[in-house]
Amino acid sequence: MSNPHHFPGRQALCDLIKPLATRPGFVDTLLSDVQVLSWAEYVASSPQIYEPSLMVLAQGRKLARLGERTLDYGAGQYLVQALSVPFMCETFASEAEPLYGVAVGIDPLVLSEMVQAMDPLPAGLVRAQTPESMSSAPLDEPMQDAVLRLLQCLQRPEDARVMGAARVREVYFAALNGPQAGVLRALVEQQGHFARIGASLAYLRDHYADPLSIDELAGRANMSASAFHEHFKRNTLLSPIQYLKRLRLLKAQQMLIGEGLGVAQVAHRVGYQSSSQFSREYKRQFSRSPGDEVPYRGIAV
Repeated sequence: MSNPHHFPGRQALCDLIKPLATRPGFVDTLLSDVQVLSWAEYVASSPQIYEPSLMVLAQGRKLARLGERTLDYGAGQYLVQALSVPFMCETFASEAEPLYGVAVGIDPLVLSEMVQAMDPLPAGLVRAQTPESMSSAPLDEPMQDAVLRLLQCLQRPEDARVMGAARVREVYFAALNGPQAGVLRALVEQQGHFARIGASLAYLRDHYADPLSIDELAGRANMSASAFHEHFKRNTLLSPIQYLKRLRLLKAQQMLIGEGLGVAQVAHRVGYQSSSQFSREYKRQFSRSPGDEVPYRGIAV
């Protein structure tokens, strides 16, 4: 796009997000799968993890680093986060030009139902084995229109109750007809390795505090331990054990900042038996001790 920071429809999207963004960071809306986000200051590159989602930016800019890949996306683009993969995120925003966006969570069941009803993609567009788990796409007219209608229905409770699910499906449909359709379809291709790893990550998000073994996770994915380890690392750039540790520490940070819990309490809640081990690993990950976190300054976006 020639001037992505001032794309047509930018102001309309911002005007609909502002009343919903009641505090900095991610804010829940009347629909459980939809959050709005706002931020008004620069955030240096820091560890982050998103749920599988479509992240649309109306204003502001982000740099997302996943291994050797760097994604520069901003106003007039959306991020397809197919897998819940930790990455380094740098946010460019200011009081004069805050970041505004909307995150639409990906429900695999709804997505799968829609894909089954759609025409198959040409063979060359299906990347089922090693699709990028995080990729950006331009906010084309169909996606922009779908997001506008979704935000409009979030302004009134009755609209959200009656039309919300349909508006979310419109956003999915626009993405399934966009340049990242192959990644989204691979996510619900039940026999594909990508979908199996996606299901494993969903299980880890719900059970990250439990003691887990590679054999158990591989069995749930209906894969051998060696194949599971290989495909897991291919799609997340981390081993399962490294991923679990990173996930626990990111969840801990959210609890320390967002809920103001004590260090020992957080360590136990995210699955650590030893508070001292938790503190060491936390400092190694974030370059500061867990006791140095200040509640509540807002969860970084």
